[in-house]
Amino acid sequence: MRTEHALRVGDAADTELADGSVDLVVTSPPYPMIEMWDDLFSARDDAVADALDAGDGQAAFEAMHDQLDAVWDELERVLAPGGLACINVGDATRSLDGSFRLYPNHARILTALSERGLSPLPDALWRKPTNRLTKFMGSGTLPTNAYVTLEHEYVLIVRKGDSRSFPPGDDDRYESAFFWEERNEWFSDLWEFTGTEQRLDSGARERSAAFPVELPLRLIRMYSVYGDTVYDPFVGTGTTTLAAMLAGRNSVGYDLDAGLVDAFEDRLTDVCERSRAAVEARLDAHRDFVADRDDEPGYDATYYDFPVVTKQERDIRLYAVSSVTKTESGDNRQFVAEHEPVDDTDARSTQGDAVADSDATEELDADDD
Repeated sequence: MRTEHALRVGDAADTELADGSVDLVVTSPPYPMIEMWDDLFSARDDAVADALDAGDGQAAFEAMHDQLDAVWDELERVLAPGGLACINVGDATRSLDGSFRLYPNHARILTALSERGLSPLPDALWRKPTNRLTKFMGSGTLPTNAYVTLEHEYVLIVRKGDSRSFPPGDDDRYESAFFWEERNEWFSDLWEFTGTEQRLDSGARERSAAFPVELPLRLIRMYSVYGDTVYDPFVGTGTTTLAAMLAGRNSVGYDLDAGLVDAFEDRLTDVCERSRAAVEARLDAHRDFVADRDDEPGYDATYYDFPVVTKQERDIRLYAVSSVTKTESGDNRQFVAEHEPVDDTDARSTQGDAVADSDATEELDADDD
């Protein structure tokens, strides 16, 4: 398998991507009304700075979201019919002109996406717990002016048009399947894993504001198949790009900050080892799942020496990155990744192949929704 990954320094509100050219969007935009983003929003529109100086939080909030709306226009254009967009965003709390309030970024973005014809789907809450003793906001232990601490962010999920369809028995789709136990964990509406290191060595900005690679990696595995193209309009240091590479998908990303994009190459130094370790961790986790069950699952995997719970899982095939080559530099960075399958050779018995072939047709026409 070969995948291609493009990083572009430019404005995601005005890209060179073709209509309907991406299958999945995974991104985390700058969060309006979070102070670290004030300068970025203000530099692009004086109305933001004027509203902040005047203490008018609502006007600043709307002016910031007006900038994001232009990106959502472009997102709707480049997303393929049936494609999904997953937006990680947190709400903001802030005091302006002596008044403290919540700014509901997730609600404003979901409204904007809906107005562009994208259909909201059930979302997930990403909980990022903190152990700080001073994590509360407000007046300590006295009623009534203490406030709930925001320890979660949203993963908004929308779709363009109707559900995506595939040919019956599509190889890319079946090889991209997830394990039964992964499905039960990933498709819960509450996700709990820690954030990621925010400091940057490149000097581009004090903090990267990156999400952990586990977040886009999970979404890419959930909502795309091998050969798809994943797009991040706020790619930053390339966490979505790295996740797409690990997952065996193509990717393209845009960011205004060349310094952040420059930092991506440093993340490739151990990508082959990291990729193989991730594959082996998934396989080991499934073996542990099987070992812990009271009864053994009823279907044999085609490429591995373990059983699986459903017919849909039998043709799962995981790939590891074997090499990455940079093919373009400058503001148009391009990388090509080669992937090799990680198989158990003893799983490919003649009997196993015969079983797989015998019911391939009956297996799933009905689940292609």
